[in-house]
Amino acid sequence: MTDYLFPAPKVQSIPVIGEAAEYPVHRIFCVGRNYAAHAAEMGAEVDREAPFYFTKNPHAVLASGAVLPYPPGTADFHYEMELVLVLGQKVFRAAPDEAAQAIYAYGCGLDMTRRDLQGKAKDKRRPWDLGKDVEGSAVLAPLTRAGQVGAIGPQRIHLDVNGAPRQDAVLADMIHGVAEIVADLSHYYHLGPGDVIMTGTPAGVGAVSEGDVLTGGIEGLAPISLTIGAPE
Repeated sequence: MTDYLFPAPKVQSIPVIGEAAEYPVHRIFCVGRNYAAHAAEMGAEVDREAPFYFTKNPHAVLASGAVLPYPPGTADFHYEMELVLVLGQKVFRAAPDEAAQAIYAYGCGLDMTRRDLQGKAKDKRRPWDLGKDVEGSAVLAPLTRAGQVGAIGPQRIHLDVNGAPRQDAVLADMIHGVAEIVADLSHYYHLGPGDVIMTGTPAGVGAVSEGDVLTGGIEGLAPISLTIGAPE
């Protein structure tokens, strides 16, 4: 047994509805600008040829229902409601049909973003890490096995802040579908169990403040919620 100089980081995991065991998180990939209306509100053009990605570390995982302290270094902290998928099989250089078979489950997620820092990085053509890879910024609801969800497309995706509607769309609005995303990403990484993909957000993103309560959902999946707490 290996000895470590200090305690090893806790394995982050996501509950799976109907399962006693939880889904361990290895990596988190996120798709950018995957809804045309959201790209437009960000003043960006849509790349319909292929998805593009950024990443979050497992330290970003936070369970639905938690309180997230308003993070340091920002005055413009935004919500982004998203469909999340997780993989249950190894997949590498796959076609979309093969990639679809590797999807183990779906869930609701929030990609919380330091928008001001992301904007500064964009302006300087620098990586988005400070804006996106924020502690507690990948808020994840319990997962539902893919076989219980059916084809992705007609399901409504929505988010309220303090009971007021902010985001409302359908998953069919995604530019790149779930199988296409997994297939494309598999040409750059050896994907497999433990890999989480956040598939992008519809239009209507905006800033939150201390005390705000976010509630959202996707038809057929467990809902998600988050409270913004005081800064630490």
